[in-house]
Amino acid sequence: MFPLSRQVHVATDFARGTVARLAGVEPPKWDDNEKSFAELIARVDRAIEAVKSFSAAQVDGSETRSVTRPVRGEPKVFTGINYLLQYSLPNFYFHTTTAYAILRHNGVDVGKGDFIGALD
Repeated sequence: MFPLSRQVHVATDFARGTVARLAGVEPPKWDDNEKSFAELIARVDRAIEAVKSFSAAQVDGSETRSVTRPVRGEPKVFTGINYLLQYSLPNFYFHTTTAYAILRHNGVDVGKGDFIGALD
């Protein structure tokens, strides 16, 4: 299993990379050098801002857009909708859930509400 920092790196890469690719652009490469909680939180904040930088209009109609990503070292071609639903979201939630589990296992006081957020 990846350590906590790597789980955060991968989850944030999926979040920002997915939106960018669905918008038809390749996301810029980020260094994966965050180690402290403060640095990891700053990376999450940066990823949220990256996602927010795209408008709905940039992503609208991407269901049929071709997205090619390496899967187990081989190029895999997805339609936009399959990339989102069958690859990106499952990976994002897997790594987010694993990060959450690592925190809980190590005694950090987080609960379900921290994972799913406020229900407004």
